[in-house]
Amino acid sequence: MIVKLVMSLIISFTAAVIFGRFLVPWLQRIKAGQRIREDGPVWHMSKSGTPTMGGVIFIFAITITCVTVGLESVRNGDFAHFFILFFALIYGAIGFLDDYEKLRKKQNLGLSASKKFLLQLVVAIAFSFLLRNFGYLTPHLYVPFFDVTLSVPEPVYFVFAAFVIVGTVNAVNITDGVDGLATGTALPIAICYSAIAFFWGGRYESVGIFSAGLTGGLIGFLTYNYNPAKIFMGDTGALFLGGAVCAIAFVYDMPLLLVPLGIVFLLETLSDIIQIGYFKLTGGKRFFKMAPFHHHLEMGGWLQRKWSEKEIFVLFTSVSTIFAIVSFFAVYKK
Repeated sequence: MIVKLVMSLIISFTAAVIFGRFLVPWLQRIKAGQRIREDGPVWHMSKSGTPTMGGVIFIFAITITCVTVGLESVRNGDFAHFFILFFALIYGAIGFLDDYEKLRKKQNLGLSASKKFLLQLVVAIAFSFLLRNFGYLTPHLYVPFFDVTLSVPEPVYFVFAAFVIVGTVNAVNITDGVDGLATGTALPIAICYSAIAFFWGGRYESVGIFSAGLTGGLIGFLTYNYNPAKIFMGDTGALFLGGAVCAIAFVYDMPLLLVPLGIVFLLETLSDIIQIGYFKLTGGKRFFKMAPFHHHLEMGGWLQRKWSEKEIFVLFTSVSTIFAIVSFFAVYKK
């Protein structure tokens, strides 16, 4: 299996780097530039016009990997990597529609929140039933660290699955607010998934191929997305990435692993929830200088020290790496 994982990483990385060399200047020529939130940090306004929809780079790379390295798995009747890819692609398509609306309207407002939520919810439910039908998913919750499994009534489990999927996808999207941040935060998660597939072996080969492809694609994309970013992943990339991250956990049949493994995404979402709740309860006061939390750090935090984008990238990626290592050791003997 190690050969296929390495091949997946190399092919995906190479495809991303090469494709990016053509995509970035093309998006610049057609002026597919991102509109920056006017209520965000003022220094972000200088990024206005930076091409968006860059997530297409790693989406393309991962797809190439699945149809090349993953072809043998299909012949053996294992379609897990294509289930994950198809699911993530649908979420990427929702993100594309959102990005397109923003470009068409020339403002940072795409699809309405209700439309996005409804589309995401339908896809999440359909995916859960698909995995259950093909035997990848069971109505049981494996609890990492404690090595116990809890039985859950199927209707309750599907409601839980839909909530986790939609929540995870949007958590990744929220984190995508600083150059390279969502990319760097997701990279240790992809590596962790690849390591789990390697140690579990056997029937998880195709999941490992996708995970290693995701790893290579993100590294390749990071060469364009790291500060100062030449391109943003946009909702196209963020929703695809969120879909991939949670889909792999469900194919492994251990969605609760997303709690420690996606801790950074979880905390970013909680910071948004806390900010809104505190604002309403106090009649207009703010708990953070700005939410989500990475903007709070940018604007001085509680210590009145403004963090640079590169510092935030290092902090978030480091925390994600630590929790990815912890998460791996929590489940690798499962």
